[in-house]
Amino acid sequence: MTHPVVDPVALTQALIRCPSVTPAEGGALALLDEVLSAAGFTVHRVTFSAPGTPDVQNLYARFGSDAPHLVFAGHTDVVPPGEIARWKHDPFGGVIDDGEVHGRGACDMKGGVACSVAAAIEFIAENPGFPGSIGFLITGDEEGPAINGTVKLLEWAHARGERFDHCILGEPTNPLALGDMIKIGRRGSLTGRLVVHGQQGHVAYPHLADNPIPGMLRLLGALIDEPLDAGTAHFAPSNLEVTTVDVGNPASNVIPAEARATFNIRFNDIWTPESLEAELRRRVGAAAGGALRYDLRFEPTNATAFVTEPGPFVAMTAAAIEAATGRRPTLSTTGGTSDARFIKDYCPVLEFGLVGQTMHQVDERAAVADIRRLTAIYKHVLASYFAPDGTSVAQP
Repeated sequence: MTHPVVDPVALTQALIRCPSVTPAEGGALALLDEVLSAAGFTVHRVTFSAPGTPDVQNLYARFGSDAPHLVFAGHTDVVPPGEIARWKHDPFGGVIDDGEVHGRGACDMKGGVACSVAAAIEFIAENPGFPGSIGFLITGDEEGPAINGTVKLLEWAHARGERFDHCILGEPTNPLALGDMIKIGRRGSLTGRLVVHGQQGHVAYPHLADNPIPGMLRLLGALIDEPLDAGTAHFAPSNLEVTTVDVGNPASNVIPAEARATFNIRFNDIWTPESLEAELRRRVGAAAGGALRYDLRFEPTNATAFVTEPGPFVAMTAAAIEAATGRRPTLSTTGGTSDARFIKDYCPVLEFGLVGQTMHQVDERAAVADIRRLTAIYKHVLASYFAPDGTSVAQP
């Protein structure tokens, strides 16, 4: 088979022109299906559903049938563009201006997807007998509730007998310049909602009322006054942030009936959601002392902390990055959550993609030069991973 040459910049532009705002497919997966199928990949488009959530289309593709199997992961869904009039260019135009591709998803993360696809196709064309398989896990639900996306796509693939040895997730990991950072893990996320109940009344007659606000301040103090931990080898200390405190009271002469607060914890690998919830309930219960009436509940979470311990796979990727950029990337676990939290249950995963300075912003964009360099980095990784001389990190 003669494999087509795929220009990663042109593919980035084409993907941006697909209006795939979560949960809409927008033509992005259909485009990847066409490109990968033409290159000899076996492609599956699968849709997942769940009550109360929108249906989501996803894509799984594989070239080869043997181990080792290196899979690239990513998403083609994007956040809404907001007020389009504020954009310099059409957010779904994929315009190149001053050496940058403009549009929603340019860096988060249609550019990263385009680079991995172009790199894989070029590598296969140049190494038709390489020892192993290359796969793609592409979802349309990363920017949404993440219910009908990667987590179910992984389950579907595993049930079919698919096994992965390592994964690269092309999220925009670099803070300032390509080569700055590899993400080798992510913090977990847990959201809590606290309500303190009182008795509404007149401020001039406090003995006939029960103000919940002092109690709320006491409970929040118990949550934030003592650090949760001091951090670990790969993680900063866990942090709890109170994100809203509200009594819904427009009157200055009325004691409110209740006070409500929401908080979120980004936690490290000391904690599980269950152990963290238990500790927070302990703190609140001790501070309440049986004198306060309150409710504390936690939102369900699928975001747990994890780390891919540095080893040959991470070192190989870092070497490819340094060879292309002259920078030795920092190994980090900072930032929010990503689909790596699901992938880590199936194989070691790291994240490396484009510069993320403009992700989710008006005039989101990615440098053309970075798109080409990232493609070269991914191709270098493939060449090292499938080294025919037995030095591959995937060798037993």
